[in-house]
Amino acid sequence: MESAGPAGQQSQAARQGAAVELLEAVRGELSAVSLPLALPGAEAARLDIRQALAQLDDYILPRYRSLDAPLLAVVGGSTGAGKSTLVNGLVGHAVTRAGAIRPTTRQPILLHHPGDAAWFEDQRVLPNLSRIRGTVVAAPLPANQAGPTPDGAAITSLVLAADPAVPAGIALLDAPDVDSISDDNRRLAGQLLAAADLWVFVTTANRYADAVPWRLLLDAASRDIMVAVVLDRVPQAAEEEVSADLRSMLGREGLGSARLFVIPEVALDAMGMLPAVAVAPLRNWLRELAADAAGRAAIARRTLNGTVKALGGRVGAVAEAVRAQHRAAELLGSDASNAYEEAVGRILDATKDGALLRGEVLARWQDFVGTGEFFRVMEQNIGRLRDRMGAFFRGEPTPAVRVETAIETGLQAVILDEAANAAEEADQRWRSDPAGRQLLGTDDLSGTSEGFSDAVAAEIRAWQGSLMELIRTEGQGKRSQARWLSFGINGLGAALMIVVFSMTAGLTGLEIGVAGGAAVVGQRVLEAVFGEDAVRRLAKTAREDLQARCRRLLRAESRRFLDRLDASGAVPPAALAEQAEALGKLAGTA
Repeated sequence: MESAGPAGQQSQAARQGAAVELLEAVRGELSAVSLPLALPGAEAARLDIRQALAQLDDYILPRYRSLDAPLLAVVGGSTGAGKSTLVNGLVGHAVTRAGAIRPTTRQPILLHHPGDAAWFEDQRVLPNLSRIRGTVVAAPLPANQAGPTPDGAAITSLVLAADPAVPAGIALLDAPDVDSISDDNRRLAGQLLAAADLWVFVTTANRYADAVPWRLLLDAASRDIMVAVVLDRVPQAAEEEVSADLRSMLGREGLGSARLFVIPEVALDAMGMLPAVAVAPLRNWLRELAADAAGRAAIARRTLNGTVKALGGRVGAVAEAVRAQHRAAELLGSDASNAYEEAVGRILDATKDGALLRGEVLARWQDFVGTGEFFRVMEQNIGRLRDRMGAFFRGEPTPAVRVETAIETGLQAVILDEAANAAEEADQRWRSDPAGRQLLGTDDLSGTSEGFSDAVAAEIRAWQGSLMELIRTEGQGKRSQARWLSFGINGLGAALMIVVFSMTAGLTGLEIGVAGGAAVVGQRVLEAVFGEDAVRRLAKTAREDLQARCRRLLRAESRRFLDRLDASGAVPPAALAEQAEALGKLAGTA
């Protein structure tokens, strides 16, 4: 056992501080978790997060910070079970509302000894409920008239009532019905029970097997919380049979250690009070707990251990849910990225296999070099070729520009077509996945974005401009300057573009001879001006530049999908898994 001396107190304080630090870190991580994707189990995980945060705020952190605070005993149970009547009987006079109209307990009332007021007047426990100082009235209370009666809105306050009849060291909280017809009442009842050090659970002889109360009792069993079950309004003839059956049920569900108190079916007095003898066993048990400081501490630690252990399980489940979200986000992201990356590959293939040298591009190139000169040019030496082609370039700059325009038009059509194919593929992949469908909603992303065609045209013109600049830079040497000036910058640029698109793997028959021959003409012209190595280098640089521009275009287009993932906030888990493990260890030392 921990030493009670200064060293032992310091050690305990250090452990307590470390525990609070861990719990606050867990709270921070849970608060930052986002589960935006529509995955199986996501809604359950969101509920786990809400409940874990509420329990951290309402019970775990307050109890760790104040291990010596009075016990909070929450009196809960089914509609009409007699909770308020029981609380009145425990203190010996009417302090809470009891009546025939349901729900009866509309405002939670916390009864405490006057000496314990400081523990409950601040926001130490249940910090999201404001405090209302109530007054104990030792007189008959007409049904449904006691204390403040809130309107139909959600309850946001807690009535505090100091009463010397409540023993110091323990407080009683009269909670709303756990199966109330009011959603707000049910939620509040669950919140209050989760903030309790021990439960006084009230049921009746004809409702003790109801499903709703048992769901809560099983939650108590999972937290190892101390439970006292009050079996109310039991006919004398059925007391032994009903008590035995309820004890058997408690044992089967892991609540065999729960205390069972039986209140017989008796008439209330003129003040609506139970006979003192009917509640004496429960009142005496509570007084004994309040008087035993070590016993109270053991109860608090037992409940704290069980609650922290349950929290660790919840945090672990949330960590797995976050991992599932991250995996789903990565899959959706890769689906979109791969669709566009595959489109980039198809575009690059089209720029290498000679496909762009068909149709209009080939026709404009033939116009440019002169169809009648074509085969004769192929038979001349390099010098004669340069002279003949120079005449074409010097005298007819317009056909060179037409070649550039035809290339721009053809390349733009290829990029737009493949971008549309990528968009359709990514849209189909996302719509086949529930998370993807949720992110897309009613938006149709199966085509290219507005303005993409203009962006493609601008990028192609920029590529052509950079290609011209390559030629200028390469031709700055004194030996080649005169020659490239004689051919003209547009003519050499058109020739270089033809060389870039000159591979003939995609052509057949006559196309191979015609397009291939056209490419050879372009290459010979360039070699005559710059030399073979320089032409190879220029073509490689131009092709790599075009590939980079195509990738940038389609990656920017893929952001229509990827930005939705980024906005969803589906991020990988940080420390949740490690914190779940740490909570498991803490549960054994609380």
